[in-house]
Amino acid sequence: MEETRLPRNGKEGFLYGGIIALITALIMMMVNIGTAFGGLGKEAWGAILKTLPFAWAIAMLVETLLVGRIAEKLVNKFTEPSDGFNTKILFNILFCVTGMSAIMTIVGGLLGHGLSLEPILTFPANWPRNFCVALWCEILLAQPVARFAMKALHKKQAKRIKESEVKDNEKESCYNNR
Repeated sequence: MEETRLPRNGKEGFLYGGIIALITALIMMMVNIGTAFGGLGKEAWGAILKTLPFAWAIAMLVETLLVGRIAEKLVNKFTEPSDGFNTKILFNILFCVTGMSAIMTIVGGLLGHGLSLEPILTFPANWPRNFCVALWCEILLAQPVARFAMKALHKKQAKRIKESEVKDNEKESCYNNR
């Protein structure tokens, strides 16, 4: 049986990755901007909404072009073909979150502070928190939502195919009865 929890093509991969990146970027920005502003007041939400599209786009590019490819190779190295779905997903999450949280800690600092040394200087203090928040966000929220979206999409596609086959059979039956 074909896997319904993961994307099957590039369009679905973009949707799947986009959902994960959006949820994770939003949560991470709430934590980091909320911390910087001393809470999630009007000013903090303004900064989040203004910066979110850029953070989402950068996260999508970094994951697609760099981190996702490395994570896939590492998953293949550390798992066996007989390992289950959850094992492979957890390894993928661990490798992706490690790379993405490190890169996006720097990128987020640059988005917030402009071109400065601030993101590098604060990296040792910020990255461990970002890694932990991103890891739990991915495991408990972003990945399950994205997999739910894939299952719903594939169920809808299967229903459409089945309806199309029924219509084709009905047409064929009509022609055969003439």
